[in-house]
Amino acid sequence: MRASQFFFNTQKEAPNEAELQSHILMVRAGLIKRLGSGLYSWMPLGLKVLRKVETIVRDEMNKAGALELLMPAVQPKELWEETGRWAVFGPQMLKIQDRHEREFCFGPTHEEVITDIARKEIRSYKQLPLNFYQIQTKFRDEIRPRFGVMRAREFMMKDAYSFHTDFASLEQTYQTMYQAYSNIFTRLGLKFRAVKADTGAIGGDGSHEFHMLADSGEDGLAYCKTSDFAANVELAEALTDQTARAVATEAMQEVSTPKQTACEDVAKLLGVSIERTVKAIALMAGGRFYLALLRGDHQLNEVKVGKLTGFADFRFATEEEIRAHLNCPPGFIGPVGVDANVNVIADRTVALMSDFVCGANKPKYHLSGVNFGRDLPEPLLVADIRNVVAGDVCPDGQGILSLCRGIEVGHIFQLRTKYSQAMSATYLDEHGQTQVMEMGCYGIGVSRIVGAAIEQGNDERGIIFPRSMAPFEVVICAIGYDKSETVKAAAKQLHDELQAAGVDVLLDDRGERPGVMFAEADLMGIPHRIVIGERGLAEGNVEYKARVAAEAQSIPLASVIEFVHKLA
Repeated sequence: MRASQFFFNTQKEAPNEAELQSHILMVRAGLIKRLGSGLYSWMPLGLKVLRKVETIVRDEMNKAGALELLMPAVQPKELWEETGRWAVFGPQMLKIQDRHEREFCFGPTHEEVITDIARKEIRSYKQLPLNFYQIQTKFRDEIRPRFGVMRAREFMMKDAYSFHTDFASLEQTYQTMYQAYSNIFTRLGLKFRAVKADTGAIGGDGSHEFHMLADSGEDGLAYCKTSDFAANVELAEALTDQTARAVATEAMQEVSTPKQTACEDVAKLLGVSIERTVKAIALMAGGRFYLALLRGDHQLNEVKVGKLTGFADFRFATEEEIRAHLNCPPGFIGPVGVDANVNVIADRTVALMSDFVCGANKPKYHLSGVNFGRDLPEPLLVADIRNVVAGDVCPDGQGILSLCRGIEVGHIFQLRTKYSQAMSATYLDEHGQTQVMEMGCYGIGVSRIVGAAIEQGNDERGIIFPRSMAPFEVVICAIGYDKSETVKAAAKQLHDELQAAGVDVLLDDRGERPGVMFAEADLMGIPHRIVIGERGLAEGNVEYKARVAAEAQSIPLASVIEFVHKLA
């Protein structure tokens, strides 16, 4: 491709609404153009990147035995009512009416549509298993679209859905998809982690998220450096290396804390570590009042709490409810001396603590030297209700946990019969008996991958793309192209030879100054740059510089093709 025949619309200034580097750089490099809130046009340069991602995704899905189809983006209300999701999916679903006032939605996902296809087309166990996928535009009406394509309302997604006779078959395809996803992100040249995750609104029995590692990621990940363990912080089990509670050595006493309500401040006032403090969080669940006890430096994990029996719809108690049950304002509440209407649950770590500090249920006071069994009853329930922290024992027993940030770009689920049961997607088994199909679903945020890759790879000069997804693999910067026939002829020949060798190459034939050409190539993330000028040609050389290298090097013009093929 010649630059004079392409459309570039790079910008020097960042858009006012941009917060993340990926958003800033995608607009500045001319990859996307904003149309409205959460709506972006993919410009020619950006579309080249997007199509390269799609190609790798499609190739690996095909290799895994999945069959591509394309389903309608607009879906009828009736299908969603069968699964009960029309009412519960929430305001993310954009609902519309046609001229006959029939209700539809712009598809945020396609479980209902694909299950409708399966129940109409699959009759016998001999047709199973089957795995269908599509690469298609989705729409979710985000309450606050932001971060460019990372949280847009309209986005490109690869979604796949598998159908099976039994769970064993589903597990086999699930593992095949797990490997296919690993292959995809490896081929894209990205740093990623597959982590155990909560199934969320999609439902099902088991799931894994695929995260690209980046400091700007919204999701916290826990992983072990000495084993394969990795999980979303919401799901990672929190363990302690302590096996028994230490014997009490202090007497319980009231201590004045006139202005101190936070554990950090109380610990500082008393001259103790925050690890010796316990905070009480007031909750309501099933009409009952609870105090959830956590160590002062730990955070409540709402997903874990929600999975406790009777806590599916729990909420935080109001100040009025706290005062009514404890006769004390928030900031000084604790588990000592409470009546029978207050139910105490403790995190595992708290249950093993002794001589701890907690609220006294008395304004401006805390208690020190508190011990279970002596100063208060043992907790009603002991459970894992906190987020893991760095240094926790790894759940697999193979080391300790580390934490990092990640951007979710893929998610696979074992749906089981959640949708097939609701929509009567059945088949006849080998005995002629009707059975409900087992299902799996597997999603990848194709457009999100582009933004996430930029979050992972950028510097002060612009984007750093892996070669596999860069808009062009190599740029030829011809110095004096419009003034030197020697440069023009050499640049054109090299361009044609690289192109013939299968290299996606851009020839900058615009006659721009070197600084302009170099800056734009770096901004757009082209990984390899070859500079042709009269001086180098006189010596039979060109100048090569990798996007991430500090210095350029001279290489013989005659060996450029071989040299480029060896580049990563």
